[in-house]
Amino acid sequence: MTVKTEPTTLTIEAPGAMLTYDVRPGTGSDIPLFLIGSPMGAAGFASLANHFPERTIITYDPRGAERSTKDDPTTPNTPDEQGDDLHRIIQEVGGPVDLFASSGGAVNALALVAKHPENVRTLVAHEPPLASILPDSENAKAVVRAMGETYQRSGFGAGMAHFMAVTSHRGEFPDDFVQQPPPEPATFGLPAEDDGSRTDVLLAQNLIGTTHYEPDFDALQAASTRIVVGAGSESEGEMANRGAHAVAERLGTVPVIFPSHHGGFLGGEYGWPGEPDAFAAKLRHVLEES
Repeated sequence: MTVKTEPTTLTIEAPGAMLTYDVRPGTGSDIPLFLIGSPMGAAGFASLANHFPERTIITYDPRGAERSTKDDPTTPNTPDEQGDDLHRIIQEVGGPVDLFASSGGAVNALALVAKHPENVRTLVAHEPPLASILPDSENAKAVVRAMGETYQRSGFGAGMAHFMAVTSHRGEFPDDFVQQPPPEPATFGLPAEDDGSRTDVLLAQNLIGTTHYEPDFDALQAASTRIVVGAGSESEGEMANRGAHAVAERLGTVPVIFPSHHGGFLGGEYGWPGEPDAFAAKLRHVLEES
């Protein structure tokens, strides 16, 4: 499937940041479809966007990621702040929108809808990695903090290796998990050298704020937005998948199972293949149910 029109790239100023976003006009008349991740940017949604040629598609790079800049990249990002970023873009483009939000983007989308439900008709929140609301939340949050400490101590390769080991763990985190030594970077083909930087958008700017965030479930339950929580069929037991189940439980629903894994919508972007055809078909079905 090919995209019939090229996207227009735009920027918008936000407190402490300059956000870059793309708008690709669709051939139909339905409201726009906004596709987001965090810290994954617009480039991660190319395959998924191509399956919706009739919809105007909005994508963006979160603050500090790829084309979007921050005045001070050493400062942490919060979901409330990033939810406000989404609100600004939707206001600029013209809402409401349907919103597919993956991973940290799903956390930011929950913050947006709690505050601005009028911005979003249907939210599909796919695998929000909310350590804060898991049954083993104290252990999960401690493990996340340990990932950040590994990054601060040893740099990107070590921090990312620790991240990959934690996010692929299935099941609750036992009490002694945080004491286990992180894997060597070479285990995941990552560099062991430390370049001295400590501003990585995932490991420094988003890690704690995203996973430790506690959504306003009272506001979400009262919102006019239809909220659908998604979980991957191949990622059962992983922290983000368990986060999806925990959010759905708090909302009094059950997760919708999407094909593939945490990045199931990817068609090889960032070297990570999913099942974008099947994923897009499921997403279309979910959106049309509204």
